[in-house]
Amino acid sequence: MIGGAGDNGRMNAADQPRDDEVAMLLARCAMADGAAFRRLYEQQSPFLYGVALRITRQPALASDAVHDALLQVWRNAARYDPERGNARGWLLSLVRYRALDAIARTGREVLGAEVPEQADTDAGPLDRLLGSEAGSALHGCLQDIDPDRRRLVMLAFLDGLTHAEVAARVAQPLGTVKSSIRRALQSLRTCLDGGPS
Repeated sequence: MIGGAGDNGRMNAADQPRDDEVAMLLARCAMADGAAFRRLYEQQSPFLYGVALRITRQPALASDAVHDALLQVWRNAARYDPERGNARGWLLSLVRYRALDAIARTGREVLGAEVPEQADTDAGPLDRLLGSEAGSALHGCLQDIDPDRRRLVMLAFLDGLTHAEVAARVAQPLGTVKSSIRRALQSLRTCLDGGPS
């Protein structure tokens, strides 16, 4: 399944193969090498899924975008030109295009249905959570956490950023961000279990 790797399908940069290895796999795909395509798929689909998910914000659309992009790779791998850019950049551009196309297509389907305009009176998921007893408890416990740590937790869990992205956003070392989030989550767990915060 696409996106099966940890952290919402995202892979750390250190886990990614070198670009020359990806270029070699693309060259073998251009010669209809199924084993090379399988390897490329296994290596790149979690990372590409993470990119597509950040664009579409919908797991189904992200999976479709990655599937369509990799199908395009299988059919058109010979079009990749190393003189015009790196291999991973080429894959990223295919997935971004497919993800944006999926969003536009979804918008067209909704527009084509000509549903009369009306205000959305349903509470969103966050509003529903905060309106529940568990949500109220979570909100109260969040207020007890140091504001800087609370911000890191919100960026990671509400905005869906990776630890590395949070570190870049707040201009702090990655290790500091990870330990701050871990401590904040421990405080939340203690608070929610009824212990001292």
